[in-house]
Parts: sequence; structure tokens; C-alpha cells
Amino acid sequence: MSSTPIKYKRILLKLSGEAFKGSREYGISPQFLKFVAQEIRTLHSSGVEMGIVIGGGNIFRGLSAAENGMNRVTADYTGMLATIMNALALQDALKSCGVESRVQSALEIKQVSETFILQKALRHMRKGRIVIFGGGTGNPYFTTDTTAALRAAEIQADAIFKATKVDGVYSDDPFKNKNAVKYDSLTYIDVLKKELKVMDSTALSLSKDNQIPIVVFDINIRQNILNAAKGMSVGTIIGGKNL
Repeated sequence: MSSTPIKYKRILLKLSGEAFKGSREYGISPQFLKFVAQEIRTLHSSGVEMGIVIGGGNIFRGLSAAENGMNRVTADYTGMLATIMNALALQDALKSCGVESRVQSALEIKQVSETFILQKALRHMRKGRIVIFGGGTGNPYFTTDTTAALRAAEIQADAIFKATKVDGVYSDDPFKNKNAVKYDSLTYIDVLKKELKVMDSTALSLSKDNQIPIVVFDINIRQNILNAAKGMSVGTIIGGKNL
């Protein structure tokens, strides 16, 4: 293993719900859960403090449901419940790997999770526990990207790690356009001006206001998450003028 020191000591890891379905059409892939839990364990064992936000798109997509006639508020709350399901599944996978974690939800569901309380989350991290934030922000009309940026600011994370199925940010969809160009680094303003589909504008603005860099990388490559924490070039970094 590389002796490169850890650059980011506290991170907010954003996992997409889509990644959780693996090769399935929907639902949760046990194989992916096991893989990502092992990757998180490797990073956690290096001493990095970590919060995690997961999307719910593998189970339910609120915006898509709203576009098909479902009430937007109802659709968004349903999507928040999907994120809690993913959070509980990841907690179980981490437990199987010997990693202690806690699920905190912005929606109060005492039977399965703690209610989000910032000071309690920080105490968990100081004790070496990973905190998985479920239930979005607890409010409709906000994405899990915005949740990630908000929680990152609240826990004073050194960086947001946006784990995707692509090895960085491209000028266009690399799966549809073979001439798409990959960026090694971008400013927050670059992303907004170029209308790159990295995170929504609210999430980007929150990250920019709090000067939290965003590292976008492929979660499916082993040790990418550890190498990202070491500041190695594994994808695209988004930040201010002086990257």
C-alpha cells in the first residue's frame, strides 16, 4: 500500500442510489454493497472520519414520479424514505465488515435510525464511527446532492467525495459521446457556466460558499476512494481558483 499521507482527514462521501442496484434494473445489489463496504473499511482504517449520504434512485426517484403526475411533495418524501432503506442496507454491510456506523435520519423514524442531531453526529465521528445520513434534508424540493453539501458544511468536512460510475467530469456524457473531454480540475463557476451535470446548482453554491472541494471519481475501481483521500489524481477536483 502507498505510504502517501492522507490529505482529507474528514470527508462527506456521496453515493448514488443508482450505484446500489449494480447490474440489476432496480433494488440493492448484495455484491455492490459488499464491495463498497470493503472500500469504506479500507479508508476508515486509515483514520479518516466520514459521513455518508446516499441517494434513493435505485428504489424510487421522486422527480421522475412527479413528472409522471405524482404530487411533487409526496414524491420527494417517498424518495427520502428510499434513502433510509439504502442507509440501513449499507449500515448492515459495514457491520459485516467490522465497521461501526450509525444511521441518522432527517425524518424521525426512531425504530430504525437516530434523528439527525449535529453534535451527536460529530461525537460519533470522534469515537471512530461512520455516520450515514438518510432522509435527505427532511424537506421536499431538495436533492441528495444538496443534502451532501449541507451535511459536509455542518460537519466541517475537508472535501465532498462524489462517487459515480464515471472516472471524473466530462464535457458531455462519455457513454453517448466518444469525443467528450475529461476535466482534471474545474472551478465551481466553471461547472455552473458550462452547465455540467455534476451536482445541482444549490449543492454547488453551498460548496462554493463554504469552500469545500468536490472530488468526482469512479467508485467501482478498487482503492479509488483511499487514493482520493490521499489527494492523488483519480478523477476530477472541483474547487476555487487555486486548486
